Amino acid sequence: MKFKLLLSLFCAGVLTAGAQGQGFKDGIEYYKADQYANAKTILERTLNDGSTDKSLAYYYLGQIAVHDKDMSAAKSYFDKGVAANPDNGFNYVGLGTLDLKNGDAKAAKGQFDMAKSKAKKDAAILTAIARAYYNADPVGYAKEVEKFLNDAYKANKLSPAIFIMRGDMELDQDKVGDAAANYENAIYNDPTSAEAYVKYANAYIKVNPEFAINKLKELNEKVPNSALAQRELAEKYYDNEQLTMAAKQYGDYIKNPNHFKEDEERYAQLLFFGQNYDESYNLASSILAQDPNASRMKRLLFLNRAAQERNEEALAQAKEFFAMDVTKDNNRFTANDYTTYGELLHKLGQDSLSVIQYEKAVEANPEKADLLKSLSSAYSSAKNYDGALEAFKRFIDNGDYVTNDLVTLASRYQNVAATAEPGSDKKTEAIGKAIETIDMVIAKVPDNFIPVRNRARMMLVKHDNQPSEEMVAEYQKVLTMLDADPANLQKRVNDYKEAYSQIASYYISTRDNETAKTYYLKLLELDPTNDALREYIDNLK
Repeated sequence: MKFKLLLSLFCAGVLTAGAQGQGFKDGIEYYKADQYANAKTILERTLNDGSTDKSLAYYYLGQIAVHDKDMSAAKSYFDKGVAANPDNGFNYVGLGTLDLKNGDAKAAKGQFDMAKSKAKKDAAILTAIARAYYNADPVGYAKEVEKFLNDAYKANKLSPAIFIMRGDMELDQDKVGDAAANYENAIYNDPTSAEAYVKYANAYIKVNPEFAINKLKELNEKVPNSALAQRELAEKYYDNEQLTMAAKQYGDYIKNPNHFKEDEERYAQLLFFGQNYDESYNLASSILAQDPNASRMKRLLFLNRAAQERNEEALAQAKEFFAMDVTKDNNRFTANDYTTYGELLHKLGQDSLSVIQYEKAVEANPEKADLLKSLSSAYSSAKNYDGALEAFKRFIDNGDYVTNDLVTLASRYQNVAATAEPGSDKKTEAIGKAIETIDMVIAKVPDNFIPVRNRARMMLVKHDNQPSEEMVAEYQKVLTMLDADPANLQKRVNDYKEAYSQIASYYISTRDNETAKTYYLKLLELDPTNDALREYIDNLK
């Protein structure tokens, strides 16, 4: 997953012509798409721009305040809007909205009449009044809602605002199909209506993601500078797990001056998932230069360098990341953070410290049983075989395991037995469990020689690393299974060598040199350049 990314241009703040935003109009689009926090950010950011219609910007800031139930701030914004342009009817709609909220329908009507007088037969104003009544009490003011929507339709039957509001009303009743039909009418009447496209896509995203995405692609073609259009398409790609397309779209979108800081962080993460490690690292570094406490970006510095196996750099980044107080931005260390750190420490030969990180991973996500397997491996690398066994038993106890996991469990028992005091109850119990477990595997896969070979090795441990008849019997079974396929002489040559060598060692221990010599000669056939073995055989009497 590789992309040609002009990050240097982004970081320098250079914008191509196609990446220019729409100023405060982007904020209005976000508001109309019901994304109030995003709308507020952009409207506040662009309020003092020369191209901003302050009266209109104040109206939408006031409506956002109404949504946030801050009526005092809302009134202040609407009053500022009237002061900025007394002929803008929308702020009178805003003041009437507050009157309705206060239960003063008569005062509200007066404000709405003032709004209508400023823009006669304006469908957008009339629809805004209908929405004010609807938001105040859709049942109590049902007649007023319908009257003003009808008046708006008479004023301009092609106004997208009418159909968008009707769509919203249908959606409130869970009539998704009817809502979508109204949004589609809005698009038909105004192919540049970003909020109509977005609401239409949102109505379809769960049932037909590709259809919704294609609709947003169409919007981006019609309104290429819309921050809402660009971001919604990127988000829908991301939500649909089309990460390559999401990364490409985010790369285009964040060149828009009306993008949000969290979008930069999302893009940096997508670059990492796309294995564009240097680009991700550089963008994360740029974000951190502006906000040193951005813990997610600290994480990315660490993860990128770990993925690149630049281990010493990754270690330094890990130490900085884990020293952060991640609770400040409602973040937390994840199991993946700990396992990546644990793997890094293992690569650097710090196995005892690696174990600590895997323990933290299990604590962070106890429901993920596979983490117990990783913890077991970490214990094993640190030569803590008791810990490795206990962790793997906990994994098996969860019940979600496959046959190969039993092979590993048997190996964990075997390691405990191999390091226990000879003749001790601990050793006897552990090797007994190892054999019992591998027998379960053999019963499940009777034609596979590997568990039989493992059983032969267990017999060596059982007898304190001394060859035994039990060991020989198992290796003979292994040879019989291998001989069933002549190709194994090439594919499994090392397994043949192991069996011949171990059987020969048993006969040496019993002073049956002639039989031992037979197996050493078989071994020599597989390793004809082994002069030391040849000399050893020649000296056998």
